[in-house]
Amino acid sequence: MSEDRRRRVALVGATGVAGQQFLVSLADHPWFELTTLAASPRSAGKRYTDAISTPGGSIQWGCEEALPEQFAGMTVQDAAKLDLDGIDMVFTAVESDAAKELEPRFAAHVPVVSTASAFRYESDVPIMIPGVNIEHSAIVKRQQRDRGWKGFVVPIPNCTTTGLAMALAPLARRFGVKQVIATSLQALSGAGRSPGVLGTDILDNVIPYIPKEEEKVQDETAKILGRLEGDEIVPLDIVVSAHCNRVQVRDGHTVCASVALGEAGSLDEVKEAFGSFGADFCDLALPSAPPALISVTEDPFRPQPKADRQLNDGMTTSIGRVREDTVLPNGIKFVLLSHNTKMGAAKGAVLTAEILVHQGLA
Repeated sequence: MSEDRRRRVALVGATGVAGQQFLVSLADHPWFELTTLAASPRSAGKRYTDAISTPGGSIQWGCEEALPEQFAGMTVQDAAKLDLDGIDMVFTAVESDAAKELEPRFAAHVPVVSTASAFRYESDVPIMIPGVNIEHSAIVKRQQRDRGWKGFVVPIPNCTTTGLAMALAPLARRFGVKQVIATSLQALSGAGRSPGVLGTDILDNVIPYIPKEEEKVQDETAKILGRLEGDEIVPLDIVVSAHCNRVQVRDGHTVCASVALGEAGSLDEVKEAFGSFGADFCDLALPSAPPALISVTEDPFRPQPKADRQLNDGMTTSIGRVREDTVLPNGIKFVLLSHNTKMGAAKGAVLTAEILVHQGLA
């Protein structure tokens, strides 16, 4: 299938925070035409604006960008009854339990690109980050063969993993990486509208626990940075220790990382590895790709969420404060910032779909 044919796509989970970001990312997209919106039964049959409105009529739109007009009047379908006739691909932005039920139904017929964790840890499923491990997509052919699907499921990582793995990838390739200690300061938008993060909880506060988050970061990083051998992904031999915290920031996950390199590298060599990473990928000029995957700053007060999260529309990871770590062997430490609802969610998933089209898999 060629890149010059526009794919008709459906979005499942269209009313949630991540789903809303998909609408922004897919508005007037040159390769994908969003023709179908789907959500839970309580939203089914409603106009989109009605589906995201409170009983008092307030529209619960969570993006900084305006709601694209072409989607405002579309009727939301019931995801459990979604008709895939005429659909070429499905994007899903639902919770893991719903994804476990829905995504196999869709993948039996068409490719599915997911933000959910439901299938991330299956041996025949890649966890893809644009520019980091796009070669892992080859194992979707094993999915199709073993599961009898015409399509497949390709999830993107947990949004915190995205920034950390992006930063570790150039180090792993240039020097090797043995150990990582990472402390995250995660934005509120990463929790969606979860009742577990109430305004009175987060105001003047830091929440030092995000359920299942640390395990996701630790497990997913090794798989993403692993190597493809035949139709198996061999995880990288790496130890990751993560501390995940929710902070009073709207968008943008900050991570402070200390890394034990396999081989010693000077700070200049480390910065050069960061800054040059992904150039070949960016040269593909896919519609949602940034001009650079990583930007390195020398300003000791950066990166900061308010100042840096929108770099290249939230698709570039910002790295600063690169310095030696005297505790770990061959140690370096740095601060990174990644936009959790752009590269870490909807637009990263759209870019992943563009990769699959470019590779001839979708």
